[in-house]
Amino acid sequence: MKKISFIHAADLHLDSPMIGLKHLPANIFSRMKESTFTSLKKLTTAAIERQVDFVILAGDLFDGEDRSLRAQSRFRTEMLKLEEKNIPVYVVHGNHDHLNGSWVHLDMPANVHLFHSEVETKALNTKSGECVHLYGFSYPTRHVFDRKIDDYKKAEGADFHIGILHGNESAGTEHDNYAPFSVKDLQEKDFDYWALGHIHKRAVLSENPPIVYPGNIQGRNKKESGSKGFYHVTLTDLDVKMDFIESSDLIWEETVIDAADASCFQDVLRLCQMAINSIRRVQQGTLLILFLKNIQLADDREKRSLHSELLELLFEEEKDEESFVWIVDLIITENFHIDKEQLKTEANFYAELFETFAHFENVDHALAPLYEHQLGRKYLSYLSTSEQNELLEKAEKMLIELLYQP
Repeated sequence: MKKISFIHAADLHLDSPMIGLKHLPANIFSRMKESTFTSLKKLTTAAIERQVDFVILAGDLFDGEDRSLRAQSRFRTEMLKLEEKNIPVYVVHGNHDHLNGSWVHLDMPANVHLFHSEVETKALNTKSGECVHLYGFSYPTRHVFDRKIDDYKKAEGADFHIGILHGNESAGTEHDNYAPFSVKDLQEKDFDYWALGHIHKRAVLSENPPIVYPGNIQGRNKKESGSKGFYHVTLTDLDVKMDFIESSDLIWEETVIDAADASCFQDVLRLCQMAINSIRRVQQGTLLILFLKNIQLADDREKRSLHSELLELLFEEEKDEESFVWIVDLIITENFHIDKEQLKTEANFYAELFETFAHFENVDHALAPLYEHQLGRKYLSYLSTSEQNELLEKAEKMLIELLYQP
């Protein structure tokens, strides 16, 4: 029976700048800056321990087109470990680390095989004698909107055929439509596995053949929450086995605490401590966005303490903890019910306000100054329709709470 085993990972974003996190304590921020490299080490360790035939890295190895020397050097070190074990690595570069960037080059070991700007085929003969054809291309520039999938041509003579593609499934609207494809496009190529990259959320688009986004290996912001990692894939003539391996050193999480039954500050503190301990993961750090809802404390001093001292008390318990749960954002809302119909009867202003929000169509115009800024163009991703609607709802609620005095 023919059999191959490999690691499929994507979107490493090595040396990501971790925008907006410099307010963290020095030890936690340092660990955050190191997290992508920690995740890469877990990948190479897994490849060696599981004695895989090869490793696939499906784009965006580096966070930017300038590819810092630190990132290149760390990557090279890990590739040398794989070279010592005779494990080849097949690399495509994506929109973030495209080939047209400007950087100081560090040569990679001979076991690293780079796909160039046109779709090409690379042949591998494994230690056990199987022949594998791998197909892929690297982005020549940051923006590739062509249907590169049309250039993937199956070359006969191999036991297994694996496509590597950094691109966007054309039905998805939340990401830039780079190198677009459909699931049907990939299925028609008659390959045994499709190793995808570009989308940072893990997803299996098809099981026959497997068409897989592994997601990124380390979450870098609140949008990239939950476990992150890569797949160990075993292919045979008869079936496929996919084992997801978690690699993230730090996890982004969100949790909501309903504090309606809390009658005093200590009750709220206890609820927060219980939530934190239920989230804590052994030997991993957690960056938590905490929603504290339905606060209805009668004592004004205790209300003020929620905003001024609650975080300090929770931080005190976490600052020296290796498996920390650090609150990066605390959103407190009081038990305030908004009755829009009632407000409309009180003043015509509210009716006009609600009508304005209901038919507001200038979100892109309102956000334009952010995206036109030099840093915004580089680091901000565009909001999906659902994210824009969520932003409008939050703005409406905030404005009503500021205006209305019950």
